Amino acid sequence: MRRVRYSVAMSLDGFIAGPKGESDWIVMDPEIDFEALASSFDTVLLGRKTYEAARQMGGGPEMPGMQEIVLSRTLRQSECHGVTVSDDARNTVVKLKAEPGKDIWLFGGGSLFQSLLGMSLVDTVEVAIVPVLLGGGVRLLPDPAERAQLKLTKHRVYAKTGTVALEYDVT
Repeated sequence: MRRVRYSVAMSLDGFIAGPKGESDWIVMDPEIDFEALASSFDTVLLGRKTYEAARQMGGGPEMPGMQEIVLSRTLRQSECHGVTVSDDARNTVVKLKAEPGKDIWLFGGGSLFQSLLGMSLVDTVEVAIVPVLLGGGVRLLPDPAERAQLKLTKHRVYAKTGTVALEYDVT
């Protein structure tokens, strides 16, 4: 069965985007193999806010070779070209997990992470902690959220940038 993996960069104080949605604080560590990471997925899930932010920055997320699915109760398919829009997160994700293929990347969006985690649909949480304090912004997991137990499965320190990568299974 395919896994839903929440793979995201986070500031040391728990934010995945700055106060204005900015991500310029995310350092691109030369030791991190982003191609290998991306090649482990064939589907990406985005929430409405992440999708709209990507559109404002130049059209859309455009992730070649990946099926892009926007989970939203307000967007309509006719408004969103090049992606699939679904207003039924639970059934969409359950169906995707049962299909053959690579893992599913839960991309950005603390609110979507919160929703899918609450439905027990997230299998792993993979956080690259970037050594910066933002002081505000979009939280990794917005309030209120249910408690989730995690089991550490992998960790790595990238000395050049000070980034710490942590991978957890949701138990």
